[in-house]
Amino acid sequence: MNARLSVEQLLPELAHTHLDWLEEEAIFILRETVAAFERPALLFSGGKDSCVVLRLAEKAFKAKQADGSYKGKLPFPLLHVDTGHNFPEVIEFRDRRVAEMGERLLVGHLEDSVQRGTVRLSHPLESRNGHQTVTLLEAIEEHRFDVLLGGARRDEEKARAKERIFSHRDSFGQWQPKEQRPELWTLFNTRIRPGEHMRAFPISNWTELDVWLYIARENIPLPNLYYAHERPVIRRKGLLVPLTDVTPPEAGETVETAQVRFRTVGDMTCTCPVESDAASAAEIVGETLSVTVSERGATRMDDRTSDASMERRKKEGYF
Repeated sequence: MNARLSVEQLLPELAHTHLDWLEEEAIFILRETVAAFERPALLFSGGKDSCVVLRLAEKAFKAKQADGSYKGKLPFPLLHVDTGHNFPEVIEFRDRRVAEMGERLLVGHLEDSVQRGTVRLSHPLESRNGHQTVTLLEAIEEHRFDVLLGGARRDEEKARAKERIFSHRDSFGQWQPKEQRPELWTLFNTRIRPGEHMRAFPISNWTELDVWLYIARENIPLPNLYYAHERPVIRRKGLLVPLTDVTPPEAGETVETAQVRFRTVGDMTCTCPVESDAASAAEIVGETLSVTVSERGATRMDDRTSDASMERRKKEGYF
């Protein structure tokens, strides 16, 4: 019996005690957030972590039906910052999933920030990932959100490992790592002054493996980019760069077709796939058991610029 078949057969037999505990904690955080703030929103990009948080929000605030669906409305809108360089498959999935659920989606377009002059690009194909902070803060100000819920996890990156479940942001949207509030015995200080806001991370204590185990258990729909498919790529600096309109080959580079999947999906200019033939959540669980590098470290070009790149962006207001 090969390893993949073993994983698929083993999953139904696994004790889900730790997933039940993580789910309970996340639902508690979601409900605490809605109780403590007046204008919450849930960041929803269509990525795997935001899809997990969306399912947890359904469990926290909706009634489950006999057919497994959830009835009712979430007590907050969904918010996405569209850089204009997102994968088309992810945008299509985002819109279809929101329509299926009947929820309200607000989209902040980075292109609008460019037109306003609040974002200035050095060239048209520049990565827009870091610039989305400006569009995010503009959306917060426009809609007067006082807390944003999101799917960031501590195991993703060193800066995120420093952040608390409730992350205070000052009137400029900035994060101060040395001024974080204590969170003892699941007691949270959610007080903010006018102009300030919070970021809340219900799955902060989850790992990438936990996420995939939960996706497999709950049968959570995801964009097909997360599963094995053939795609033209370019090998560049140890990464597989997807061939797109905004990531063309450079002089001397060769385009090849490889079977890949994405561990994370973001701006096309900085998100790379990994070679894989895992075509289901169960198969990805098997792969994840053997990886030693987080998904951001393995597939995000913008996080490789320096060890402090994420922390610098988070201080400026990045999620």
